[in-house]
Amino acid sequence: MEYIRITSIEDPLFRSMHNLMKEVFPPEEVLEYELWKEPLEDPGIRVFVALLEGEVVGTTEYRYYEDWNVAMTDFTIIGREGLGIGRFLAQHRLKDLHALAAANGKELLGMFAEIYDPYRVSDYEFGGIKPMDPFVRREVLSHLGYKRTDIDYVHPSWNNDGEAVTGLDFCFMPSDDSMSELPAELIVNFLTRYYAVLPEKPQAWLDMVAKLKQREKVALLPL
Repeated sequence: MEYIRITSIEDPLFRSMHNLMKEVFPPEEVLEYELWKEPLEDPGIRVFVALLEGEVVGTTEYRYYEDWNVAMTDFTIIGREGLGIGRFLAQHRLKDLHALAAANGKELLGMFAEIYDPYRVSDYEFGGIKPMDPFVRREVLSHLGYKRTDIDYVHPSWNNDGEAVTGLDFCFMPSDDSMSELPAELIVNFLTRYYAVLPEKPQAWLDMVAKLKQREKVALLPL
């Protein structure tokens, strides 16, 4: 299996990757094909595919923020069962992030991720791929070390229609597993920058951020 970075929508592997995304994720979670041009060309956004015998069998997107020394996993897709794709992607992603943090003169603080709550999104099929089932994914991510931030989380729809997307938890995987809380300011700053690309913000998201601004710390809870 190969770990290959995609930096252009002209790359034929990107078409395969985008088709895989549409098979697995609900429509409101998938950015339109043409709108990927700028993100792929952004050096701070890292999009990789797992390639097996010429077929895209998995993909992940993530980014590293030097000023905060944190990463964000945008998504991870496992396209086929029984190949160890999830572990392959997670290991290569973490190795890459540790190298980026080291180049920044630091040890990685940790990584954010939005994780589906299976008790609220059990109707999602996720392409019928069992490793993408919300119950399975949540347990795997818990084993990886992710913890749930103590907030009622919503995020703006990637359709940029001003709708609030629910059914997810905002989580963090600290490099130091003993970490039990995060500065609320870090979460506010991160979410504000992360969703700056979407001008249409739902009121529920604005209210969530306003409440976070009134807090000093946010607890990290079991996932």
